[in-house]
Amino acid sequence: MALQLSRAAVARILPFAAFMLLLAARGAVPVDGSWGIDPRWIYGLTVLVVGGLLAYFWREYGELVAQTWPNLTELALAVAAGLVVFGLWIHLDAPWMTIGSPSATFLPIDAQGALIWPLVIARWIGAALIVPLMEELFWRSFLMRWIQSPQFESVVPQQVALKAIVLSTFVFVLAHTLWLAAIVAGLAYALLYVRTGKLWVPVIAHAVTNGALGVWVLATRQWAFW
Repeated sequence: MALQLSRAAVARILPFAAFMLLLAARGAVPVDGSWGIDPRWIYGLTVLVVGGLLAYFWREYGELVAQTWPNLTELALAVAAGLVVFGLWIHLDAPWMTIGSPSATFLPIDAQGALIWPLVIARWIGAALIVPLMEELFWRSFLMRWIQSPQFESVVPQQVALKAIVLSTFVFVLAHTLWLAAIVAGLAYALLYVRTGKLWVPVIAHAVTNGALGVWVLATRQWAFW
């Protein structure tokens, strides 16, 4: 029997699926331009496509649209958690902490090593704004609660069991090369959602992590982290 997905599930899966497909496409296009395409600009297309899907389904995201905004304590918790995850992420990169290699590299510089600012801006917008929304809607709002119950919309975040947190984090890790850093990040964002019951809290934490990482990458030119 074919798996029947509700519109709520589709709204959370489709932006993530589009992101992953475009990531694979970017990794498949030669970086030497022999196909007449600069694969780095596919990331700009990714921002437009995934951002467009999130906008199209926005009314379906009740946990973002209908819920109250985090209070000051929750905002402080989100920012602190995001910064801690960022600090750990850039240090948990030893060879034994890495699995595989990135699906697609991203170097927003020209032949002389100068920054290509349109690429930088597209990348930062994607990483700090689009990805936190897209990933938290998929990993935490959908997958973690779906593991708890296929009728995931009825699952209150505070009632999610440890099994669902661990399994969803395990799958989250499989999508990242820095597996230990991904465990830390996945558990941190999941626990923020479970503790506060507000998806905006892990979204903000995730945005802080990715935003800080982007600034750090530009300052240090450690492109492997992008």
